[in-house]
Amino acid sequence: MTQPTFIPIPAAGEVRPTMPTPTPDFARTPKAGLQRTPHPFAGSGAGTPAPGGGYAYTIAEHEVAKLVFDHEHDRHDVVVGVAVVAAKRASLIGRGPTVGDVRAALDHFGLLSATAVDHHLASPFAGLAHSYVAQRAFADAVNGDELVTATDR
Repeated sequence: MTQPTFIPIPAAGEVRPTMPTPTPDFARTPKAGLQRTPHPFAGSGAGTPAPGGGYAYTIAEHEVAKLVFDHEHDRHDVVVGVAVVAAKRASLIGRGPTVGDVRAALDHFGLLSATAVDHHLASPFAGLAHSYVAQRAFADAVNGDELVTATDR
């Protein structure tokens, strides 16, 4: 505990300054998370990570809640599918997801103009909420150029 400056302290009781010594780099093993491969993985399922990609799910829940469904059990699959596509759009642009990304995904599948989401509109999203492999395949099937050129509504 420090002492006020007006109280006398003997020379032996004063705190001496120290210099931290740096860790030598030659003996340190590299951290696994910091190592990069000279040949990055590319291909199906690789994707482009977006900062805060999980936020697309929250926005998609709010936007899909405005839709009317013929069968309520399709809602969760549609939320996941729209969130995955919105996160893909945001990552291709190079930023985190926004409401515009979710609306562009909804418009891509014709859900913005639909009065009610019937079995025909919900069928591409079937089973997405329960399979990560299906989500990746679903995101890969959507053309990124069409998503990027879509205007924010």
